[in-house]
Amino acid sequence: MSSTNDQHIVYILSDSVGETAEFVVRAASSQFNGGEVDIRRIPYVDDKKIIRETVMAAAETKGMIAFTMVVTELQEYLKGEAARLSVPVVDIMGPMLEGLSGLFGRQPKREPGLVRRLDDEYFRKVEAIEFAVKYDDGRDPRGLLRADIVLVGVSRTSKTPLSMYLAHKRLKVANVPLVPEVEPPEELYMVPAEKCIGLTIHPDQLNGIRRERLKSLGLTSRANYANMERILTELEYSEKVMKRIGCPILDVSNKAVEETANIILDLFRKGGSQS
Repeated sequence: MSSTNDQHIVYILSDSVGETAEFVVRAASSQFNGGEVDIRRIPYVDDKKIIRETVMAAAETKGMIAFTMVVTELQEYLKGEAARLSVPVVDIMGPMLEGLSGLFGRQPKREPGLVRRLDDEYFRKVEAIEFAVKYDDGRDPRGLLRADIVLVGVSRTSKTPLSMYLAHKRLKVANVPLVPEVEPPEELYMVPAEKCIGLTIHPDQLNGIRRERLKSLGLTSRANYANMERILTELEYSEKVMKRIGCPILDVSNKAVEETANIILDLFRKGGSQS
């Protein structure tokens, strides 16, 4: 039996960076009393020459090869060369791809680098969510010039829910509440008009929403916040600001957040032009 101090070489061939294969090899080697494993990663494999050289090195060092390549032609070439030189080879992705093929009822794409692409999309989503939280409700006007979309409107026009929904679509969204007594930040007028979306709502619906909000806070529904005259003043002011910006204005009355978000996405994809 080999000593636990013996070091064995495992060559990892990957069409990406090889992190997945290295993790599996290290996890498996830990089951052999922490047996010494010298892992040598060969990333971004896309030609047969690299495969042939790696197989020859493994044969000389009495090592083995683990791979996560998904291109069938390269897989078959590797298996043939490894068999010719009696080098042990392990297909780490193969069994899982086969299992998922049965589950999904279709064949895999066999396209390199998809995991990294998915990781990039995930991190863009996280970054967008953090952005929406940081620049919610006009907290920091510096974010307006970095945003993909800027939402403006009076209180309770779904600015925050829309910001979060769009963040999950990997868009950086900031929002600014419009209040007659508070001048909007200068940065708002520096944002290209096509990046801004104005949100408005029918006065009666806004009145009902604000009354419910006050009740949930244990406050009287007669507060100025839900006063119809106050609401009309706010909506009139917000319309003036939106017209000054020159941005599209969406009426969110009786619309679900998803419905409004899809309209905004459509405007964003068209470069802010209104249909």
